[in-house]
Amino acid sequence: MTVVNAYENRTLTPSPRRLMRTLVIGAGVAGRALARDLAAAPDFGLEPIGFLDDDPSKTPIAELPVFGSLSRLTETALEHRIDVVVLAIPGLAPAAFREVAAAASAAGASVRYLPSFVAALERRVVGSDMRWLDVGRLIGRDEIHVVSPEARTIIADRTVLVTGAGGSIGSELCRQVFGFNPKRLIMLDHDESNLHRLQLELWGEGLLDDDDCIVADIRDRDRINQIFADAKPDVVFHAAAHKHLPLLERHPCEAVKSNIRGTENVLWAAIKHEAERFILISTDKAADPSSVLGASKRLAEILVQQDAGGHTKVASVRFGNVLGSRGSLLTVLAEQIRSGLPMTVTHPDMTRFFMTIEEAAGLVLEAARLAQDGEIFVLDMGEPVRILDIVQSFAALMDRPDVEVRFTGMRNGEKLNETLFSEHEKPVLTEHPRIFRTDGESEIRGFRRLLRSLYDAASRNDPEAVRGHLLGLLPDYQPVVPDVPALVAPYADDY
Repeated sequence: MTVVNAYENRTLTPSPRRLMRTLVIGAGVAGRALARDLAAAPDFGLEPIGFLDDDPSKTPIAELPVFGSLSRLTETALEHRIDVVVLAIPGLAPAAFREVAAAASAAGASVRYLPSFVAALERRVVGSDMRWLDVGRLIGRDEIHVVSPEARTIIADRTVLVTGAGGSIGSELCRQVFGFNPKRLIMLDHDESNLHRLQLELWGEGLLDDDDCIVADIRDRDRINQIFADAKPDVVFHAAAHKHLPLLERHPCEAVKSNIRGTENVLWAAIKHEAERFILISTDKAADPSSVLGASKRLAEILVQQDAGGHTKVASVRFGNVLGSRGSLLTVLAEQIRSGLPMTVTHPDMTRFFMTIEEAAGLVLEAARLAQDGEIFVLDMGEPVRILDIVQSFAALMDRPDVEVRFTGMRNGEKLNETLFSEHEKPVLTEHPRIFRTDGESEIRGFRRLLRSLYDAASRNDPEAVRGHLLGLLPDYQPVVPDVPALVAPYADDY
């Protein structure tokens, strides 16, 4: 992606490829094999720098030093500018793993522990087993190390509240925030099962008997106010939302209740109780929206923009499609392969911007650090990628190049190609070389009055009235009803 810096009027181009500096945890047989394979296969995007191991007898391996014990992880990662920490200790105890993850996050590094990783280690790790790390092959660009150690300054010793904490993005945020040593990490979700799973992962127990796991619905304004009055959070990451586009096309009232009114409730409470920062998780579908999902998220962004300028620093973050999130493309494709079903694609020419879940959480933390006045932050995700190409690459990585692909046809609200910015928004470079911001248009005449009417229609569960009010509120909202029929024949090209 080429972006014009509005301040300097110069053209910015993506930097040359840089391998992510990688620290291997474990200098045993598995770690040695892993480092060897990574060094021999730069296409994985990871460059081994050295090892950490608690066994003092371990010596440098293939010119890679052993920096010391696992207790020096944060110090070593900062000193050697480590981007990624990869575990190579089969059978590492859960408590030790959590300590490693927290120490890596404290240095701004991400931890790789992938579904096939343990199985790969048990087979002594060969190059073909490391295919899961080849993210760039799927998303058409190098993975970006987003979060900086400076992000620690807004988290350390502060009370942090994450809404939607049990979801894919919320839980990854909690993992990374946990590593920055907050005073408290308050995890809020309406699904107690998600909270139980997350608490078990972070603390090694799922007793759900403390004040930092909260079951609540963001639609309940009084309940949210009560929580903020009691907890007094300093930093708020608002990830709770409905996100499935086809469902919200059919149930637009639910999009209003959660994505707009729920956001307003949390934002209002954050400002009322003088939080330092509030960050909204948005989507690229909010740029020139064509769907109820996009329109609801754009209105949430506007709510944030209109409350800028006070004590609470507010901002929004637009995501592309997040690989690895619950219900995302790869999880659906993997399930289809496991079930022996055809892999489904809506249209052969559909493209999307893709990012990893680590990039997404890192972008949120950096946006919190950069937030000043209602900005919308976007990660430079390169060029959009054809979904069919992702499907083909994923099938090859799963050793299923002969899998059937079936085209299902575009659905209401879907664009053939997404954009990161609307026609009226100008991307501007931030101090982070791969993060851009835009301010967008937030002035809508009679906005609060129109919003009340929208809320009334949603409360009456009147979908047609909701759609009409969305059109009245957002001049750029243009609902899409595709005229492309479903293409049910399997994809016949060789790949």
